[in-house]
Amino acid sequence: MASSNQLKRTRPEAEGIPSSAILDFINAVEQHTHPLDALHGFMLLRHGNVVAEGWWEPYGPRTPHWLYSLSKSFTSSAIGLAVSEGLLTVNDPVLKFFPDVAPENPSDNLKAMRVRHLLSMNTGHQEDTTSKVFWGEDDNWARAFLSLPVENEPGTWFVYNTAATYMLSAIITKLTGQPLLDYLTPRLFEPLGIENPAWDVDPQGINLGGTGLHITTEDITHFGQMYLQKGMWNGKRILTEEWIDEATRATSDNSNREAGPDWIQGYGYQFWRCRHNCYRGDGAFGQYCLIMPEQDAVVAINSGVRDLQAVLDKIWEHLLPAMQADALPDNPDAHDKLAKKLASLSLPMPQGEQTSPQAKAVDGKIYSMAPNDLKLKSVAMAFGDESSTLTIGTETGEQTVPIGYQTWHKGTAILREYGEEAVAASGAWTDANTYTVHLCFYESEVGPIFTFHYDGDDLQLGYEPNVSWMPTDVMTIMGHATD
Repeated sequence: MASSNQLKRTRPEAEGIPSSAILDFINAVEQHTHPLDALHGFMLLRHGNVVAEGWWEPYGPRTPHWLYSLSKSFTSSAIGLAVSEGLLTVNDPVLKFFPDVAPENPSDNLKAMRVRHLLSMNTGHQEDTTSKVFWGEDDNWARAFLSLPVENEPGTWFVYNTAATYMLSAIITKLTGQPLLDYLTPRLFEPLGIENPAWDVDPQGINLGGTGLHITTEDITHFGQMYLQKGMWNGKRILTEEWIDEATRATSDNSNREAGPDWIQGYGYQFWRCRHNCYRGDGAFGQYCLIMPEQDAVVAINSGVRDLQAVLDKIWEHLLPAMQADALPDNPDAHDKLAKKLASLSLPMPQGEQTSPQAKAVDGKIYSMAPNDLKLKSVAMAFGDESSTLTIGTETGEQTVPIGYQTWHKGTAILREYGEEAVAASGAWTDANTYTVHLCFYESEVGPIFTFHYDGDDLQLGYEPNVSWMPTDVMTIMGHATD
């Protein structure tokens, strides 16, 4: 990262925060409901300086993370930039940008839909349209979106709708001839020192907008600090102050939703209002960029958690009340405890023995698996003194994953529909016949637990996801030795 974009590191007390309060927060978020339901990366800024940062192994500071819907706040920023360049206004009709794929006889509600309705999740759709657009039969997603009924007058009905954000990305591409990522690179990412951002695309090559951005935790802090500074970064204006104010105020009333208290404080232009006069961008499974204007603070978090409200609650409980207006006396003992904690963070690893009498009997043995939703064809374990290896047979061929004992071993594998991914694993014999593996896709939120229970030539394989869009119940798959 260029030195001009390097944030200064200071002790928490110098910025008015007791180190003990940050330690209390870390300890609180480590009270797991599931061994791998956990934070992955955390940074706290006060007065523009980093006062605490840590990553839970196998995650690290240079590892990009999937942002999910935190991507939306970056897409909103692109619209703000386009507005400042005179390319559009938020009052422009959405149909204006898509004459080639618009319905022949658009409804009055569709004709009334404006860019600001996409931004504020007030398109008029009765329900979220994302599944129909992203997973429908039409590979032209803009046409798919515009073909759906708009049951309500735009501006009168709040529905969180990732497909609406996708349309903002499509508008940027229509206006500029560039994907959203390319448009933002010289205007936002490069000025903020965000290197090598990646953004998933649709079948037309249009960035998804509402999800799919991959950057690091520190990149998120730069974005949040720029918003805290009303669009300024390193003395340069990135976004207008007017846009910052408009994007982060409560444009939409979402108080009638059945949701946690920080999901009913109002919604802006792809930002959520929070309690305590804060606002945030956030994404599924705990991706946060929390801006705290009254405290002059920014919190950036990547994680894989089931309860997003619980993380915010712990910020309000431990960090918010600890922030003082003036610097505090240095506290070397408290700071050393915090520093040691932050330097030793790790996702939980299986606790047990490195080997078992059963290990020799099953070493290298291939088990053919019954039909299953994971599409696993076969599995085999090879046990070694320093490292073990899991070989998985899938529809794409055999994939191998290195496994450490009381440490994380890293590799790559094609185990999901996203192609080759970075993976890390740690394993142990948790009883005489059961080998447990914690597997982590450490550029995303995913961290399932596999349990291999051996009984002669039979294998009972348990699979338990840490987080999922689907139920997180344990899946059991039976296997039998092939030789």
